[in-house]
Amino acid sequence: MATLSGEEIERYKRHIILKELGIQGQQKIKQAKVLIIGAGGLGSPVLLYLAAAGVGTIGLIDDDIVSLSNLQRQIAHDTKNISQPKTVSAANRIKEINPHVNVIQHECRLTVENAIEIISQYDIVADGSDNFTTRYLVNDACFFAKKPLVFAAIGPYDGHITTFRASEKNSEGIQNPNYRCIFPKAPPPGTVAPCSEVGVLGAIAGVMGTLQATEVLKEITGIGESLVGRLLIYDALGCQFQNVSIKWDKNNPLSGETPIYHDLSHLIKEDA
Repeated sequence: MATLSGEEIERYKRHIILKELGIQGQQKIKQAKVLIIGAGGLGSPVLLYLAAAGVGTIGLIDDDIVSLSNLQRQIAHDTKNISQPKTVSAANRIKEINPHVNVIQHECRLTVENAIEIISQYDIVADGSDNFTTRYLVNDACFFAKKPLVFAAIGPYDGHITTFRASEKNSEGIQNPNYRCIFPKAPPPGTVAPCSEVGVLGAIAGVMGTLQATEVLKEITGIGESLVGRLLIYDALGCQFQNVSIKWDKNNPLSGETPIYHDLSHLIKEDA
Protein backbone atom coordinates (compact mmCIF):
# COMPACT_ATOMS: atom_id res chain seq x y z
CA MET A 1 0.00 0.00 0.00
CA ALA A 2 1.27 3.48 -0.88
CA THR A 3 2.50 5.53 2.07
CA LEU A 4 1.54 9.16 2.73
CA SER A 5 3.97 11.86 3.77
CA GLY A 6 3.13 14.39 6.46
CA GLU A 7 2.45 16.99 3.79
CA GLU A 8 0.10 14.61 1.99
CA ILE A 9 -1.78 13.82 5.19
CA GLU A 10 -2.36 17.54 5.67
CA ARG A 11 -3.34 17.99 2.00
CA TYR A 12 -5.89 15.17 2.07
CA LYS A 13 -7.13 15.42 5.66
CA ARG A 14 -10.71 16.23 4.58
CA HIS A 15 -10.66 12.84 2.85
CA ILE A 16 -8.92 11.04 5.67
CA ILE A 17 -11.46 12.09 8.30
CA LEU A 18 -14.29 10.59 6.24
CA LYS A 19 -15.16 7.38 8.11
CA GLU A 20 -15.88 5.49 4.87
CA LEU A 21 -12.55 6.51 3.37
CA GLY A 22 -9.90 7.05 6.04
CA ILE A 23 -6.18 6.84 5.51
CA GLN A 24 -6.43 3.45 3.80
CA GLY A 25 -8.82 4.87 1.24
CA GLN A 26 -6.45 7.75 0.55
CA GLN A 27 -3.60 5.29 0.16
CA LYS A 28 -5.66 3.42 -2.45
CA ILE A 29 -6.22 6.70 -4.29
CA LYS A 30 -2.50 7.45 -4.28
CA GLN A 31 -1.71 3.98 -5.57
CA ALA A 32 -4.29 4.16 -8.39
CA LYS A 33 -3.53 4.66 -12.06
CA VAL A 34 -6.35 6.28 -14.03
CA LEU A 35 -6.50 6.86 -17.78
CA ILE A 36 -8.65 9.77 -18.98
CA ILE A 37 -9.81 9.57 -22.58
CA GLY A 38 -10.01 13.15 -23.83
CA ALA A 39 -8.81 16.30 -22.07
CA GLY A 40 -11.84 18.32 -23.15
CA GLY A 41 -15.24 19.18 -21.69
CA LEU A 42 -15.68 16.04 -19.59
CA GLY A 43 -12.02 15.26 -19.15
CA SER A 44 -11.27 18.68 -17.69
CA PRO A 45 -13.28 18.37 -14.44
CA VAL A 46 -12.33 14.70 -14.20
CA LEU A 47 -8.60 15.40 -14.32
CA LEU A 48 -8.85 18.43 -12.03
CA TYR A 49 -10.73 16.59 -9.29
CA LEU A 50 -8.71 13.40 -9.56
CA ALA A 51 -5.51 15.42 -9.32
CA ALA A 52 -6.82 17.30 -6.29
CA ALA A 53 -7.91 13.99 -4.74
CA GLY A 54 -4.37 12.64 -5.02
CA VAL A 55 -4.66 9.93 -7.68
CA GLY A 56 -1.08 8.71 -7.97
CA THR A 57 -0.88 8.38 -11.74
CA ILE A 58 -3.10 10.10 -14.29
CA GLY A 59 -2.78 9.26 -17.97
CA LEU A 60 -4.12 11.73 -20.53
CA ILE A 61 -4.83 10.75 -24.11
CA ASP A 62 -5.79 13.41 -26.65
CA ASP A 63 -4.38 14.43 -30.04
CA ASP A 64 -6.09 17.84 -30.21
CA ILE A 65 -4.88 21.35 -29.47
CA VAL A 66 -6.59 24.01 -27.36
CA SER A 67 -8.77 26.41 -29.35
CA LEU A 68 -10.62 29.54 -28.28
CA SER A 69 -14.03 27.85 -28.67
CA ASN A 70 -12.96 25.14 -26.17
CA LEU A 71 -12.63 27.56 -23.27
CA GLN A 72 -16.38 27.95 -22.74
CA ARG A 73 -16.46 24.48 -21.14
CA GLN A 74 -12.97 22.91 -21.07
CA ILE A 75 -11.92 24.38 -17.75
CA ALA A 76 -8.52 22.67 -17.52
CA HIS A 77 -7.25 25.11 -20.16
CA ASP A 78 -6.68 28.87 -20.13
CA THR A 79 -6.51 31.55 -22.82
CA LYS A 80 -2.72 31.40 -22.70
CA ASN A 81 -2.90 27.70 -23.68
CA ILE A 82 -4.53 28.32 -27.08
CA SER A 83 -2.73 26.34 -29.83
CA GLN A 84 -0.99 24.18 -27.20
CA PRO A 85 -1.57 20.40 -27.19
CA LYS A 86 -4.35 19.61 -24.74
CA THR A 87 -2.28 16.93 -23.03
CA VAL A 88 0.50 19.44 -22.35
CA SER A 89 -1.91 22.13 -21.11
CA ALA A 90 -3.76 19.66 -18.87
CA ALA A 91 -0.55 18.09 -17.52
CA ASN A 92 0.75 21.51 -16.51
CA ARG A 93 -2.54 22.29 -14.78
CA ILE A 94 -2.40 19.02 -12.84
CA LYS A 95 1.11 19.82 -11.63
CA GLU A 96 -0.07 23.24 -10.47
CA ILE A 97 -2.84 21.60 -8.45
CA ASN A 98 -0.86 18.69 -7.03
CA PRO A 99 2.87 18.05 -7.52
CA HIS A 100 2.48 14.55 -6.06
CA VAL A 101 0.63 13.32 -9.15
CA ASN A 102 2.54 11.49 -11.85
CA VAL A 103 1.17 12.54 -15.26
CA ILE A 104 1.64 10.45 -18.38
CA GLN A 105 0.87 12.20 -21.66
CA HIS A 106 -0.35 10.20 -24.64
CA GLU A 107 -0.43 12.87 -27.33
CA CYS A 108 -2.14 10.64 -29.87
CA ARG A 109 -5.50 9.30 -30.91
CA LEU A 110 -6.69 6.04 -29.38
CA THR A 111 -6.75 3.45 -32.16
CA VAL A 112 -7.40 -0.23 -32.67
CA GLU A 113 -3.64 -0.69 -32.83
CA ASN A 114 -2.73 1.04 -29.54
CA ALA A 115 -5.86 0.79 -27.37
CA ILE A 116 -5.13 -2.46 -25.52
CA GLU A 117 -1.50 -1.53 -24.93
CA ILE A 118 -2.34 1.88 -23.47
CA ILE A 119 -5.40 0.86 -21.44
CA SER A 120 -3.61 -2.15 -19.93
CA GLN A 121 -1.19 0.20 -18.16
CA TYR A 122 -3.98 1.60 -15.94
CA ASP A 123 -6.32 0.38 -13.21
CA ILE A 124 -9.43 2.22 -14.39
CA VAL A 125 -10.52 4.28 -17.40
CA ALA A 126 -12.67 7.41 -17.56
CA ASP A 127 -14.09 7.97 -21.04
CA GLY A 128 -14.78 11.58 -21.94
CA SER A 129 -14.66 11.14 -25.70
CA ASP A 130 -17.12 12.92 -27.96
CA ASN A 131 -17.67 10.44 -30.79
CA PHE A 132 -19.18 6.99 -31.16
CA THR A 133 -16.14 5.43 -32.84
CA THR A 134 -13.98 6.11 -29.79
CA ARG A 135 -16.70 5.08 -27.35
CA TYR A 136 -17.07 1.63 -28.89
CA LEU A 137 -13.30 1.28 -29.07
CA VAL A 138 -12.83 2.19 -25.41
CA ASN A 139 -15.68 -0.10 -24.35
CA ASP A 140 -14.36 -3.10 -26.25
CA ALA A 141 -10.73 -2.51 -25.29
CA CYS A 142 -11.66 -2.25 -21.59
CA PHE A 143 -13.60 -5.51 -21.89
CA PHE A 144 -10.64 -7.38 -23.35
CA ALA A 145 -8.15 -5.71 -20.97
CA LYS A 146 -10.50 -6.46 -18.02
CA LYS A 147 -10.48 -2.85 -16.86
CA PRO A 148 -13.40 -0.98 -15.22
CA LEU A 149 -14.73 1.92 -17.27
CA VAL A 150 -16.57 5.02 -16.03
CA PHE A 151 -18.39 6.41 -19.05
CA ALA A 152 -20.15 9.75 -19.49
CA ALA A 153 -21.58 11.72 -22.40
CA ILE A 154 -23.32 15.06 -22.75
CA GLY A 155 -25.82 16.77 -25.02
CA PRO A 156 -26.83 20.44 -25.30
CA TYR A 157 -28.73 20.39 -21.96
CA ASP A 158 -28.36 16.82 -20.72
CA GLY A 159 -25.95 14.04 -19.90
CA HIS A 160 -25.71 10.44 -18.83
CA ILE A 161 -23.20 8.37 -16.91
CA THR A 162 -22.62 4.77 -15.90
CA THR A 163 -19.86 2.41 -14.83
CA PHE A 164 -18.97 -0.75 -16.71
CA ARG A 165 -17.27 -3.77 -15.21
CA ALA A 166 -18.12 -5.76 -18.27
CA SER A 167 -15.64 -8.60 -17.82
CA GLU A 168 -17.14 -9.41 -14.38
CA LYS A 169 -20.38 -10.98 -13.20
CA ASN A 170 -22.85 -9.63 -10.65
CA SER A 171 -23.81 -11.24 -7.35
CA GLU A 172 -26.33 -13.46 -9.18
CA GLY A 173 -23.66 -14.79 -11.53
CA ILE A 174 -24.96 -12.82 -14.52
CA GLN A 175 -22.55 -10.97 -16.79
CA ASN A 176 -22.41 -7.22 -16.18
CA PRO A 177 -23.59 -5.01 -19.06
CA ASN A 178 -21.37 -2.88 -21.28
CA TYR A 179 -21.88 -0.02 -23.72
CA ARG A 180 -23.06 -2.38 -26.48
CA CYS A 181 -25.86 -3.61 -24.21
CA ILE A 182 -27.29 -0.06 -24.18
CA PHE A 183 -26.37 0.98 -27.71
CA PRO A 184 -25.87 -2.14 -29.84
CA LYS A 185 -24.88 -0.08 -32.86
CA ALA A 186 -23.77 3.47 -33.51
CA PRO A 187 -26.45 5.72 -35.05
CA PRO A 188 -26.13 6.25 -38.80
CA PRO A 189 -23.66 8.99 -39.77
CA GLY A 190 -25.23 12.45 -39.73
CA THR A 191 -28.14 11.57 -37.44
CA VAL A 192 -26.51 12.88 -34.23
CA ALA A 193 -25.08 16.35 -34.70
CA PRO A 194 -21.87 17.26 -32.81
CA CYS A 195 -21.83 20.06 -30.25
CA SER A 196 -20.00 22.24 -32.79
CA GLU A 197 -23.30 22.32 -34.70
CA VAL A 198 -25.97 22.20 -31.99
CA GLY A 199 -24.09 23.78 -29.09
CA VAL A 200 -23.76 22.77 -25.45
CA LEU A 201 -24.27 24.61 -22.17
CA GLY A 202 -20.73 24.60 -20.80
CA ALA A 203 -21.66 23.84 -17.20
CA ILE A 204 -23.26 20.54 -18.31
CA ALA A 205 -19.74 19.21 -18.89
CA GLY A 206 -18.87 20.31 -15.36
CA VAL A 207 -21.82 18.49 -13.82
CA MET A 208 -21.22 15.22 -15.65
CA GLY A 209 -17.43 15.37 -15.41
CA THR A 210 -17.61 15.94 -11.67
CA LEU A 211 -19.97 12.98 -11.32
CA GLN A 212 -17.55 10.96 -13.40
CA ALA A 213 -14.63 11.85 -11.11
CA THR A 214 -16.75 10.89 -8.11
CA GLU A 215 -17.56 7.47 -9.59
CA VAL A 216 -13.89 6.87 -10.41
CA LEU A 217 -12.96 7.56 -6.78
CA LYS A 218 -15.74 5.27 -5.57
CA GLU A 219 -14.48 2.46 -7.79
CA ILE A 220 -10.91 2.97 -6.55
CA THR A 221 -11.82 2.97 -2.88
CA GLY A 222 -14.83 0.66 -2.91
CA ILE A 223 -17.06 3.07 -1.01
CA GLY A 224 -20.74 3.60 -1.73
CA GLU A 225 -22.91 1.95 -4.36
CA SER A 226 -21.45 1.50 -7.82
CA LEU A 227 -23.25 2.64 -10.97
CA VAL A 228 -22.68 -0.78 -12.53
CA GLY A 229 -26.03 -1.85 -13.96
CA ARG A 230 -27.50 1.65 -13.77
CA LEU A 231 -27.56 4.59 -16.18
CA LEU A 232 -27.91 7.97 -14.48
CA ILE A 233 -29.55 10.54 -16.76
CA TYR A 234 -29.38 14.29 -16.09
CA ASP A 235 -31.86 16.80 -17.50
CA ALA A 236 -30.51 20.29 -16.85
CA LEU A 237 -33.53 22.26 -18.03
CA GLY A 238 -35.84 20.28 -15.75
CA CYS A 239 -33.16 19.97 -13.05
CA GLN A 240 -33.91 16.24 -12.77
CA PHE A 241 -31.92 13.05 -12.38
CA GLN A 242 -33.27 9.66 -13.41
CA ASN A 243 -31.86 6.20 -12.73
CA VAL A 244 -32.47 3.57 -15.41
CA SER A 245 -31.62 -0.10 -14.91
CA ILE A 246 -29.40 -1.59 -17.62
CA LYS A 247 -28.91 -5.29 -18.09
CA TRP A 248 -26.63 -7.65 -19.93
CA ASP A 249 -27.75 -8.39 -23.48
CA LYS A 250 -27.34 -12.09 -24.22
CA ASN A 251 -27.11 -11.22 -27.93
CA ASN A 252 -24.26 -8.77 -27.40
CA PRO A 253 -21.59 -9.69 -29.98
CA LEU A 254 -18.86 -8.78 -27.51
CA SER A 255 -20.02 -10.43 -24.28
CA GLY A 256 -23.21 -12.32 -25.11
CA GLU A 257 -23.91 -16.04 -24.94
CA THR A 258 -22.21 -16.60 -28.29
CA PRO A 259 -19.74 -13.73 -28.75
CA ILE A 260 -18.35 -13.17 -32.22
CA TYR A 261 -15.86 -10.45 -31.26
CA HIS A 262 -12.67 -11.95 -29.86
CA ASP A 263 -10.30 -9.01 -30.41
CA LEU A 264 -10.58 -5.48 -31.79
CA SER A 265 -10.40 -6.41 -35.47
CA HIS A 266 -14.17 -6.00 -35.89
CA LEU A 267 -13.76 -2.26 -35.27
CA ILE A 268 -11.68 -1.94 -38.40
CA LYS A 269 -14.55 -3.47 -40.37
CA GLU A 270 -17.13 -1.27 -38.64
CA ASP A 271 -15.15 1.86 -39.52
CA ALA A 272 -14.66 0.82 -43.14
